[in-house]
Amino acid sequence: MSTPLPSTSAAQTGHATFRHFPLNAWFAAAWDHEVGRNLLAKTIAGKPIVMYRTTKGRAVALADACWHRLSPLSMGKLRGEDEIMCGYHGICYDADGRATFMPAQETINPSATVHSYPVVEKYRYVWVWTGDPALADESLVPDLHMNDSPDWAGDGKTIHVNCSYQLIIDNLMDLTHEQFVHGSSIGHESLSESDFEVTHDERTVTVTKWMHGIEPPPFWKRNLQDRFPDYEGLVDRWQIITYTAPSTVTIDVGVAKAGTGAPEGDRSQGVTGTVINTMTPETDSTCFYLWAFARDWCLDKQVITTRLREGVSGVFFEDEVMLEAQQRGIEANPGYDFYNLNIDAGSMWTRRVVQRLIDAERGTDVEETTERAGNAAVAMTAVTEAANAAGANDTPNGTGLAAEVEEGVARHREQPTVGLMGRGL
Repeated sequence: MSTPLPSTSAAQTGHATFRHFPLNAWFAAAWDHEVGRNLLAKTIAGKPIVMYRTTKGRAVALADACWHRLSPLSMGKLRGEDEIMCGYHGICYDADGRATFMPAQETINPSATVHSYPVVEKYRYVWVWTGDPALADESLVPDLHMNDSPDWAGDGKTIHVNCSYQLIIDNLMDLTHEQFVHGSSIGHESLSESDFEVTHDERTVTVTKWMHGIEPPPFWKRNLQDRFPDYEGLVDRWQIITYTAPSTVTIDVGVAKAGTGAPEGDRSQGVTGTVINTMTPETDSTCFYLWAFARDWCLDKQVITTRLREGVSGVFFEDEVMLEAQQRGIEANPGYDFYNLNIDAGSMWTRRVVQRLIDAERGTDVEETTERAGNAAVAMTAVTEAANAAGANDTPNGTGLAAEVEEGVARHREQPTVGLMGRGL
């Protein structure tokens, strides 16, 4: 864990202003089946890109602007084995972005190129590196092996969301919202009553939450009965959320028969799923949300795969409505700083990680420019740890949800709310 950074005032935490993205990163541009012998135009991290496959199956991503007059290449057509032809004046480019044909002349200008983006196909996604090609390290693609492993079964979709990708990350790093947004499916009052732990390193943040001996919510009761049709008892439920920079979140979720050893590592009496989420910024206020739900039970039953995909799709639609409304609220209140609760500790660490990546690209003083985000994240972690400790010791006034950073110290604001662990003040 990091040590607290120098102090800043609450007004300077700027949580709502960190709505940016790094460029030296892999972003999931599309599902692999979406890229074929057709022209697929997308804006990735603010960059217009056109994608296609060569006849040999190689996925290609080029800047979607002709060298000649900046006409979108996506308005052209494919030619030959690997070329794309501009639809305006017919200039052709190969898969590496080099011009191969110019109309009405034999000599090809050597400067006639368009940028070719590094591409990797992995885990059923086509990943595009939007920054310096020399830094494109395939090992930095987030591990989403569950999406194409024979030990898992699942499927997913893509949602175009009219909000910053970071708002979706915030949403995924704090699943207490399920109690209120998804009350009819996966929500449960235990979500705001149970402890959680936040850990982090340079590129990842993990939030771990266990709920012991609870009534299963409808979604999970049905899933558990896929394996144990007659079970009607209590369950132990888990949510282990792992963020990988800059925009991928996997959530290890599941339930097991209460008291059968799941918290200690024995999940044989339960069902485990992985919610795969990778968000690709389009602009500062729009993004593509590629998600999938993979499971480890009844792998041969397509009916379950379809049921889960459509069920999760309905849950995410509820998130989409809320997040787009939140984005409109942000745009209607420019310069507004978010107020932070103890439950925001995970998302605040993710924002610090992203800001450090951006600072590194800009060549700025990382410690100086991430001071505000870092101070807020450290302080909120301190609040959470103090609240947990206070709750364990039954110390009064130790678990107020509302908190802020003031003079470099995390403080609870005065208001009679239910606490972090759901304990009344």
